[in-house]
Amino acid sequence: MILFFGPAGAGKSVQGQFLAARQGWRWLSAGQLLRDTRDAEVLVAQQEGKLVVPEKINEIMGQALGRAKDISKVILDGYPRTLEQAKWLVESRTKHGRSIGLVIVLEVPRAELMNRLKLRGRVDDTPEVIDERLRIYRQEMYPILSYFTEQGINIAHIDGAGTPGQVHDKVIEELTARKLA
Repeated sequence: MILFFGPAGAGKSVQGQFLAARQGWRWLSAGQLLRDTRDAEVLVAQQEGKLVVPEKINEIMGQALGRAKDISKVILDGYPRTLEQAKWLVESRTKHGRSIGLVIVLEVPRAELMNRLKLRGRVDDTPEVIDERLRIYRQEMYPILSYFTEQGINIAHIDGAGTPGQVHDKVIEELTARKLA
């Protein structure tokens, strides 16, 4: 599995979709899986910029991984978001049959994130909700990355500023250097 980390607007979905299309891999976006759900609790949490309870997301992601069992590589976009989710992903690898090959952290300045999110035009992308998501992202990301480091999982920080093509070139360069693409 390849995991993409980054705040809303960092380009996780674009890069995940590029990889899936060009490499024949499966892209699984936690955000898209959650937006596609009809679960009222999940929808309210998203509108308020809050995180959905980890158990609910683990359940949804576990089902998606199960549906992708015949695909050679899977790209996770925006998951895990909490330390509990990260532990579940690592500890349940025998159940879903996948280990983590690389965690890619897309680093993008706040001003560029705000501009990108304005263009995206989602109802829940208000400045207040975006700032709350950034705060939560930073608070939760560091313990997850520390846990992955302790588990011996490789992490690559990639400059996510620039055009989607420029960022994709950086992602491919990193994956190629690690013999993952």
